[in-house]
Amino acid sequence: MNTVVVTGGAGFIGSHLVRRLASLGSQVHVIDNLSTGRAEKVPAEAVLHTLDIRSPDAYKMIVSIQPDVVVHLAAQADVQQSIRDPFLDMDINIGGTLNILNACREAKVRKFIFASTSGVYGNLQKDIMTESDPTLPISFYGLSKLTGEQYIRLYTSLFGLSHAILRFANVYGPGQTAKGEGGVVAIFMDRIHHDRQLVVNGDGNQTRDFIYVKDVVEALIAASSHPEDLTLHVSTGKAATVNDLVSFLRKFHSRQIHVQHGPDKSGDIRHSCLSNQAIQRKLLWKPVYSLEQGLQETYRSFIVGSQ
Repeated sequence: MNTVVVTGGAGFIGSHLVRRLASLGSQVHVIDNLSTGRAEKVPAEAVLHTLDIRSPDAYKMIVSIQPDVVVHLAAQADVQQSIRDPFLDMDINIGGTLNILNACREAKVRKFIFASTSGVYGNLQKDIMTESDPTLPISFYGLSKLTGEQYIRLYTSLFGLSHAILRFANVYGPGQTAKGEGGVVAIFMDRIHHDRQLVVNGDGNQTRDFIYVKDVVEALIAASSHPEDLTLHVSTGKAATVNDLVSFLRKFHSRQIHVQHGPDKSGDIRHSCLSNQAIQRKLLWKPVYSLEQGLQETYRSFIVGSQ
């Protein structure tokens, strides 16, 4: 039986991953300070340690458990918050990552998996990005994630810690909150549930690569058993506009959905789509869910399940 530590395991992606790992028979420990995560999201089969990733206690816990794999999902993930308070963003996303890396080195962890972001590319003017494209973040969040990546690669060269860096496209799915780590899908679901109009930033033609959370979980699991050091996209390779989301939601929802257009947000990327050819070759992984299928499952969970 593998022992796995999941930082941020009480959050959106983390709780989906923890449930899946537990179903596969892994012994799972969760590190989460519950600033955005919720204890009730952690299944009974896993052990929750209410700790901050920056703390000496988080370091000691990993060293004492000596896990086979550490999946580092915990982060300050709000782009606008990173612009309001870049020091806090740096402290959590760089300092916290370094603390977890130090613990993994001491514990002789077999594989360290890091959740990065499409935000490392910034506003790169390209229809679809590959892992070899230039990284030019336009938010402190993107910069802190890119810096975390660089620490991880240097660790590998100096200390031999095996790693997988997975750059996520825009993840959505059941259980995502409209605040903090929540993206546009969760925000729209929340507003529909409360019978409020949707607010679209700008003209709504900005594009994203929307990837369903259950597909992301399978990519994380595939990366955990791969022996090589990796930097890969977890994505669909297909761009969709915010206006496309609205169209799908109007198809699912029985009542009329009203839309108001607001100003563009600073730090937001105009177009983002990630190639998934490399991860298909390396990990034999590809997404199962189409955007319509994933949105429909999310809608049923969020809207129907909350009635």
